[in-house]
Amino acid sequence: MATSISGGTLTLADGLTITRMGYGAMQLAGPNVFGPPKDRDEAVAVLRTAVELGVTHIDTADFYGPVVVNELIKEALHPYPSGLRLVTKVGARRGKDGSWQPSLDPADLRAQVHENIQHLGVDALDVVNLRMGSHDGTDDTSLAAEFGALAELRKEGLIRHLGLSAVSDAQLTEAQGIAPVVTVQNLYNLANRQDDALVERCARENIAFASFFPLGGFTPLQSGTLTSVATRLGVSSQQAALAWLLQRSSTSVVIPGTSSVAHLRENVAAADLVLPADAIAELDTIGAR
Repeated sequence: MATSISGGTLTLADGLTITRMGYGAMQLAGPNVFGPPKDRDEAVAVLRTAVELGVTHIDTADFYGPVVVNELIKEALHPYPSGLRLVTKVGARRGKDGSWQPSLDPADLRAQVHENIQHLGVDALDVVNLRMGSHDGTDDTSLAAEFGALAELRKEGLIRHLGLSAVSDAQLTEAQGIAPVVTVQNLYNLANRQDDALVERCARENIAFASFFPLGGFTPLQSGTLTSVATRLGVSSQQAALAWLLQRSSTSVVIPGTSSVAHLRENVAAADLVLPADAIAELDTIGAR
């Protein structure tokens, strides 16, 4: 593994240090994150290249594929380098038609943890995020039973650290009353700024805020302002958007996904980009409310 990567690292707890520039493995599966990749060799190469470039933070989930992505990670990288941290999620299943189905029963959450362990080929999971909401938004529904089930697995040694995905500020507070939270993973990017206050709270409390869909996800960011700024700086729009996120707060991390080695290299290079103040101010207007 490379020893360093631009963008720096975060130490979130004893034994848990991650690169702020991460890699999201979701797109390694087939269309709509379902079924096998169209190019398995390229998928394996992407994972190996990410590690070679110094990325120590790979985001995954057993419901990507399902199972496909975790098995690809195991094939490409096992036995895992000592500094690599795999961050997975539980709280959903996939239907036979590829549909996304919430699955938050505590007994099934335990089963999902065991499945992630099996398919990744590990004795314990570095970080498990409890996925509560959806891409459409969050609410303040109690997560005590669900997060409590994962906290028990942490006590049993099957999970080292816990996080949350698609949650509200109130849910973060509730979870912290049960067990330490090291990561929050919510929809956030230049055009989706509804979690500004939560981003700032996470920075104050040394919690990694991982923006999922940092480039817009299934509906890529389209902004004349973004294009203008990127052109002026001589970088791609995607690189400018990722750099903005990395500079957004001291604990902001990014997990852009791709199934292409060339695109991966472009994304990782965004960690080298330091946006000037005027560019940040201009980009801030995109999501202004």
